[in-house]
Amino acid sequence: MEPLFLSKTDLFRGIPPEDIESMLGCLKAATKTYQRGEFICREGETVTAMGMVLSGSVSIENDDIWGNRSILDRVGAGQVFAENYACLPGERLMISAVATEPTEVLFLNTECMFTVCPHACGFHNKLIRNMLTIAARKSLNLSRRIMHTSSKSIRGRLLSYLSFQATQHGCRAFDIPFNRQQLADYLSVDRSAMSNELSKMQRDGIITVDRNHFVLLQSDHL
Repeated sequence: MEPLFLSKTDLFRGIPPEDIESMLGCLKAATKTYQRGEFICREGETVTAMGMVLSGSVSIENDDIWGNRSILDRVGAGQVFAENYACLPGERLMISAVATEPTEVLFLNTECMFTVCPHACGFHNKLIRNMLTIAARKSLNLSRRIMHTSSKSIRGRLLSYLSFQATQHGCRAFDIPFNRQQLADYLSVDRSAMSNELSKMQRDGIITVDRNHFVLLQSDHL
């Protein structure tokens, strides 16, 4: 665990590396590595520690009883996951966290995070404030996904998501963080139907697409 790297993450932002190193002991920090496709935690389990991705990436997924999968989020290096469940002892996971590539995860005990530190860490309150900021941002991300999936048509969902990405990048040309299957899961649509719609949107002059690279064009066929 490199304190300098952690000091640049949202969770430890504003806390000097030398203080982070001492705080990790208070938070019962532990690291573990996972291979691509390996479950970090499964739906139905309970957790007592939140995870932070040190390297690689994690897909946050939900499968219904019929095996239909929805991707709720993708977590990259420096980001956290399962923090809400770790703050609620005994609450069973409604999601699964899966490594999408070789991934190293730092686990932090949340009970220790929200309990007065026996060593009187000077930056403990800063850590809690950072945690609340992360929770608020994730709530916004969930709201965005609801917005992107509110349209009844596949084209409507694609246009909502791609328009948001263009706004975020400040450019009509951008890369998205999903492959084709992950994008279909995120938008809760069938992959083949989505691929067909993307082809139609290209023929209509709305977009050009090359794998995960998109360019939004001016068009009267929206």
